Amino acid sequence: MATDIRFGTDGWRGIIAWDFTFENVRRTAQALADYINENAPAEGQGKSPKIFVGFDRRFMSDIFAKEIAHIFRSNKLDVTLSDRPVTSPLAACLSLSKFWISIMVTASHNPAQYNGIKVKLAGGAASVRVTRDIEELIDKSSILAIYGQEAPQKDLTDVYLKYVTSRVNLKKIKTLKGKVVVDYMYGAAAGYVEKILGDKQVIALRAEHDTTFGGGQPEPVEKNLSELKKTVVAKKAVLGIAFDGDGDRVALVDEKGTYLTPCLIAAVLCDYFIKHKKLKGKIVQTVSMGYLLKRIARKYEMLFEEVCVGFKHVAELMALEDIAFGVEESGGFAWKNSLPDRDGLLVALAFLEVMTATGKKASELCAQIAQEYGASVYLRRDIVLNKPLVKEVFTDKIRRKVPKKIGTHKVAEMLTFDGLKILFDNDEWLLLRPSGTEPVLRIYAESTTKKDTQALLDFGEKLTAPFLK
Repeated sequence: MATDIRFGTDGWRGIIAWDFTFENVRRTAQALADYINENAPAEGQGKSPKIFVGFDRRFMSDIFAKEIAHIFRSNKLDVTLSDRPVTSPLAACLSLSKFWISIMVTASHNPAQYNGIKVKLAGGAASVRVTRDIEELIDKSSILAIYGQEAPQKDLTDVYLKYVTSRVNLKKIKTLKGKVVVDYMYGAAAGYVEKILGDKQVIALRAEHDTTFGGGQPEPVEKNLSELKKTVVAKKAVLGIAFDGDGDRVALVDEKGTYLTPCLIAAVLCDYFIKHKKLKGKIVQTVSMGYLLKRIARKYEMLFEEVCVGFKHVAELMALEDIAFGVEESGGFAWKNSLPDRDGLLVALAFLEVMTATGKKASELCAQIAQEYGASVYLRRDIVLNKPLVKEVFTDKIRRKVPKKIGTHKVAEMLTFDGLKILFDNDEWLLLRPSGTEPVLRIYAESTTKKDTQALLDFGEKLTAPFLK
């Protein structure tokens, strides 16, 4: 029986040799080829649109990417294959500038046994409408795989780095006094920061190519950043930066070795852009984010909206509306006049720009946000499941069990469009949400103290426990 291939919050992912197999990759590649042939505009004189195929450092990503390129060429498509591992932001950038569409072989931050395929269009993740169309085309036609001429291979790293550096004040950033520590987590972004700042200003961790990711998971969340924190303090660095496996997610650590939540990073950047770059428009974030941006929007009388988890939902709004700033909790940020997609390198450089332009340390920037907009202690807890949950069924069952008061917190509202988000009457909240990419239940909470946030997480875990058996 064939695997049912479905695109989640950002692409299709599966376990290598279990469901991410050559057969299923070929099925997906043929569906992509059919979609491109049916929807892409001709490039003139009957020429097919240009397609880029990239891959990260995962086990056999390069071989899977070559197979996709073979099938595209068999379908008479003009395809260019990367000659080296690249990041997803690079693929997204190319889909806006030199290619109509980019296909990226990656499973992003997932464990080493996973691989996957992302689709980038017009500079961002393909919309739900596009991925549904691709899903419907799977197995509608026979797979064409004529092994003849190889797809041309190129190194297009410089195109992406030129784009990134054009979106920040590089001259200001290069006045940075002190070193930065960069944890590449064995991922495809390795070496990118050195290309911009120079080798002498960067202390690199886990930059080598290791398809097992050192036995860990290339996800830049606090529990995976102990070495980065220690190194920042030991080397007296001014900032710590960590990228995930395909470079679209980022985490930051201040000069004291303190992990900065995505909520804090977003608030620092957005507040700076509004004050110093006259940023205007709507602020949009995924439902799993904290409410510092909501307070910023309130202060500057800007519109504010929450969307489903997955940066593609933010990107869709950025394509349709006047969006000033967009963010998701897993380290994905974008703003006006940048790509409508996650870009870890751009975020890190923008934060360095804020530091150098203001003359403030990272900890001082965050303290300033807390002083102006209130404290934010944001935490996430992941519970590994034996099998995936049906989100809508789970949400409905949990919603019925929520009391009117949780501890000292009075329930003011419940949002159910992507899991269950319980809002309290003081901008604090608790979210219970099954992951869209792996069998995990994520529990998020935000309050003004770590004790209260931990208590909310504990309540969420207790509330959901009967439904996880």
